[in-house]
Amino acid sequence: MRLKISKSKNAASLYVIKSIYNKGKRSTKIVEKLGTIAELENKLNGQDPIEWAKKYIEELNKKEKEEKRDVLVKYSPSKVIAKDEQRSFNGGYLFLQQIYHQLGLHKICKEILEKHKVTFDLNSILSRLIYGRVIFPSSKLATYQLAKRFIEQPNFDLHQIYRALEVIAKETDFIQSTLYNNSLKISKRNTGVLYYDCTNYFFEIEQEDGNKQYGPSKEHRPNPIVQMGLFMDGDGIPLAFSINKGNTNEQLTLKPLEKKILSDFNLSKFIVCTDAGLASQDNRKFNNKDERAFITTQSIKKLKEHLKKWALDPSGWHLSNDVKTYDISKLDEEKDKNNFFYKERWINENGLEQKIIVTYSIKYRDYQRKIRNSQIERAQKTIDTNPTKIKKCNQNDYKRFIKKTNCTADGEVAVNEIYSINTALILKEEAFDGFYAVCTNLDDNASEIIKVNHRRWEIEECFRIMKSEFKARPVYLSNNDRIEAHFTTCFISLIIYRLLEKMLNENFTCYEIISGLKDMNFYEVKGEGYIPTYTRTDFTDALHEAFGFRTDYQIVNTSQMKKIFRETKR
Repeated sequence: MRLKISKSKNAASLYVIKSIYNKGKRSTKIVEKLGTIAELENKLNGQDPIEWAKKYIEELNKKEKEEKRDVLVKYSPSKVIAKDEQRSFNGGYLFLQQIYHQLGLHKICKEILEKHKVTFDLNSILSRLIYGRVIFPSSKLATYQLAKRFIEQPNFDLHQIYRALEVIAKETDFIQSTLYNNSLKISKRNTGVLYYDCTNYFFEIEQEDGNKQYGPSKEHRPNPIVQMGLFMDGDGIPLAFSINKGNTNEQLTLKPLEKKILSDFNLSKFIVCTDAGLASQDNRKFNNKDERAFITTQSIKKLKEHLKKWALDPSGWHLSNDVKTYDISKLDEEKDKNNFFYKERWINENGLEQKIIVTYSIKYRDYQRKIRNSQIERAQKTIDTNPTKIKKCNQNDYKRFIKKTNCTADGEVAVNEIYSINTALILKEEAFDGFYAVCTNLDDNASEIIKVNHRRWEIEECFRIMKSEFKARPVYLSNNDRIEAHFTTCFISLIIYRLLEKMLNENFTCYEIISGLKDMNFYEVKGEGYIPTYTRTDFTDALHEAFGFRTDYQIVNTSQMKKIFRETKR
C-alpha cells in the first residue's frame, strides 16, 4: 500500500491505495480515504499530514504482513455490478486437494505426461474431474463449466478433457498400483483382509457395443451394462478395481484382478472375503494356497441335506468364550435377544477342506420376519386391488408369495385365475429365519471370522456412494477407453473421500461431508481476499482442525489464501 495525493481546484486529498492484479492485469484500488490536507492539519494539531499519512500506511503494511489489518470495503447502493463477472467461488475442494497431493497424484500425472508426450495439463484436468465428482457430480461437459466455480481456475479446454480420458485409460493399472504405494506414506493400509464384490452400471441406450452388454442388472433395468469388480482393504478404503463386459459371469472376475494385486501391489498374505455369489469352488481353491485364505458367505438353503439338517438342528450351539452348549429352541426371548450363537464343523468337498460356521440370532430372526411380513402385506394388497400387476418375479420379490390356481376349492375349473397367499412358501422360508452361515479355510476363532465377514457392508457402501452421491450412473460415454477412465476418476474420488472420512474420525455422514464441502463458498473482494458465506458448524471446525488451516475468518486475505493454496499442494 502507498500514499496517493489527488489535487483538485479547491483541495488536495490523501488516499491509501494498493495495486491489485486481475487475470494478469494490474490496476489500483483505493483502500481508504484519509481526508484533505486542510482537514488533517486541523485534526493533527499542526503535524505534517503527509508525514503522518506515510507513517499510518507503514503501520497498515506492517499489520497486513502480520495478517492483522482490518479490511474496509465500500459498496454503493446505486452502482450496478459488472456484467458476467464471477464473484462467488467454492473453497471446499481445498481439503480434497490436500489429500490429492499427499497421494502424489500430481507426480503420477507428471510421469504419465512424460511417457505420452502430450502438452495439456493432465494434473489440472484429473484433479478437477475428481473434485467435481465429489462436490458437483455431473457430465464431463458440465464438470468443465463447474470447475470454474473453484477459487483456483482451470487451465484447460473441453476437448482436452476427452483426450486426457484416453491417456488415463491406458494408465489405469499404473495409477492404481502407484496410488496404493503412495497411500502407504500417509496412512497405514489394512491389507490383512481384502473384501471383493461386483456391481454394474447402466447406460441409457438400447444397442450393445464393446463392454456395454446386456446382463443381469442390479437395478433390474433393460439397458446394456458394464460390470465393476472392486477390492477394498480392511479399513474400507478401495484398493483396486476392474471393468468387465456386462454379460461376464461375476465369479470369473475375481482371479484376474487378484492376480494384478499379487504382482503389482507386492501383496501375498491376505484373506479374501466375498459374498456367496462370488464364492465358486474355483475361487475358493485359488485362495487356499500360499499365504492366502478365504471367508465367504454360504447359503444354508443350498447345503447338502445332511449339512442343512445339522445347521438347523436346535441343539449344540455355543456362545463366544463359553464352553456350555445351548438349545436355541429354549432361549429366553428378552435375555438372549442380543446374543449371537454359533456352531461349526469341517467339511471336505471336491478335495477342499473348509470350515462351515452357522450363526443364529433372535434379533436377525425378527428382522427377517419384519421384512417378510411387509412383503406379504404388499402381496395381499396386490391381490385385492390390482391382480393384473402380478407377473413373473425374482426370488426376493414380494410377488413370490402370491399363488396362482386355475380351479376352485371344489376342484372345478375357474372362469378366471384365482390368486392367494402361498402359506406353504412362508412356512418354508420361516424355517431359516435367524440363521446365517460362512465358509472359510481358516482355523481361527468363529467369533473373529464372523466379525471379519460382518464388515462386508462397507464395500456395498462404496458402491452406493459411487452410484448415488458421485452419480457414476447412468454413464454417458461410449468408447471403452473413456468408460474405463470415467471409472478410474470415480475410483480415485472414492479413495480420497474415504481418507477424508478417516481424517474426520468417521464422525460425519456422507451427506454431511459432501453437502458441507459443496456449501463452502466465498465472496471475492477484489484486491483484498475472500469472505466466507457458509455457516460455521461442527463439521467445518473438524475440517480445519484435521487439515491444519482455516478458512472461517471474517475475511481470508489474498496472501492468506495463496498460503493455503501452497499448503494444500505440498
